[in-house]
Amino acid sequence: MVALGLQATHLISPQKLPIRKQRTFSNIVIRSSIAEPSGEPAPLGQKTKYNDGLFAKAFMGLFARKMEKFAAAPKGGTEPKKGVFDYDYESFVEVSKRVMQGRSRLQQQQVVRQVLLSMLPPGAPAQFRKLFPPTKWAAEFNAALTVPFFYWLVGPSEVVEVEINGVKQKSGVHIKKCRYLENSGCVGMCVNMCKIPTQDFFTNEFGLPLTMIPNFEDMSCEMVYGQVPPSFEEDEASKQPCFAEICSMANPKSSVCHKLQA
Repeated sequence: MVALGLQATHLISPQKLPIRKQRTFSNIVIRSSIAEPSGEPAPLGQKTKYNDGLFAKAFMGLFARKMEKFAAAPKGGTEPKKGVFDYDYESFVEVSKRVMQGRSRLQQQQVVRQVLLSMLPPGAPAQFRKLFPPTKWAAEFNAALTVPFFYWLVGPSEVVEVEINGVKQKSGVHIKKCRYLENSGCVGMCVNMCKIPTQDFFTNEFGLPLTMIPNFEDMSCEMVYGQVPPSFEEDEASKQPCFAEICSMANPKSSVCHKLQA
């Protein structure tokens, strides 16, 4: 996914803009920002308000349109085809929910993989492997890129120091409160549509191990570049129950989110 952000940096070069316009471009066009008075994510149980720039809305639209090809029809029947800028974050999440319908856990993950591959030019994974072999530098570089380029998707985050195989390095990313999780309210969507396919994509397609560790108590998340992810069966996230009070697809009677079951 970081590679997608790298692709975007070549669309418009801020260095070619006057200084005053650079600031406008960065703060309004590219970035999403929290609209809460505190400047921090809203407390658990409340959805954080964001101001999304054109860059953020473009990525929401691009991802949503790719996923629409795999999504079940919306309630009320077929809708007119939307343009890239006709999506907001809520409609992007709604498309994700419709992708889940009628699909097993593994099928959901496979759809996300296909969508990610479709966003990249031919040969991109092989090129990524050449540019970013699984080294400490590559892990730290990708962690640093994640913070600005995926604010629109997961909300504010920061690079943190982690320890991998006894070596301390700044290849961790702490997401304060995941925007995708708080908007969907769904454990299954977090694991099947984000965590597992993103880990798999980096580890197996790009050759750079990545482990994502969501915290379902406060909706934060840790991304650790350079750390090989555990198998699904050994992952604590696979044993997580539904958010019974906030998820529209929840099954309160199940001890484990039913979307995590094959």
